[in-house]
Amino acid sequence: MPAPSQVSVVDEDETLREAICRAIRVEKHRAIAYGDGAAAREAFERTLPECVVLSLSIQGTDGRELCRWLRQRSPQLPIVAVVRRENDMEDVLALNLGADDYIAKPFSINELWPRLKVLIRRAGLTGMEPLAWEDRPLTLGALSVDPLRLAVRWTDKPVPLTVTEFFVLQSLVGRVGVVKTREQLMQDAFPGRNASEGTIDRVVKHLQQKFEAVEPGFDNVEGVHGAGYRYRAARRRA
Repeated sequence: MPAPSQVSVVDEDETLREAICRAIRVEKHRAIAYGDGAAAREAFERTLPECVVLSLSIQGTDGRELCRWLRQRSPQLPIVAVVRRENDMEDVLALNLGADDYIAKPFSINELWPRLKVLIRRAGLTGMEPLAWEDRPLTLGALSVDPLRLAVRWTDKPVPLTVTEFFVLQSLVGRVGVVKTREQLMQDAFPGRNASEGTIDRVVKHLQQKFEAVEPGFDNVEGVHGAGYRYRAARRRA
């Protein structure tokens, strides 16, 4: 059984950060809280955490600067960045801070924990783990999806998705050709959350853009007007 990980929670909201820490401890992991960015960075300069939940609006040391600094120190460090509100997401994503995922306040622990769980699990991989059926890599034509490592490749080129984007893609490729409604995708990507349908549209847009960066003209993720989205295994031919 993997050893418990230590998760650092950096957030200015005392109630929220303590709630996150309690949830982490319930899951048998260690948690340490910081309410100030400068204090967190001072501690991280001595010892890097094993996983971080980081509010980008933290005071003391700018949260965005701290996120970039952590990513520079460790390309593998699991980081979930927290933004103040949903409307901030587009601007934050454009900054390319290097977090593994982004989550907007207000959020539930049921929404946060699946992200932390898969990131902690990925960080603890040794390469010798037995593969359960649901962990086995999936190949659909040029697409390869590795649920255990949260890795996606297209024609053997890596496609760097956030955890949320990965969850949406995994939901779509789980039933190729079948239209998933926005509500269904919301439950797969944001369990327990009540958010606008535009949230899924934004995630799908970024997912498509990342595939287009490695495969110009990528159109396998298809919107169906008034219904939702589906993944088509075969690309359209001219």
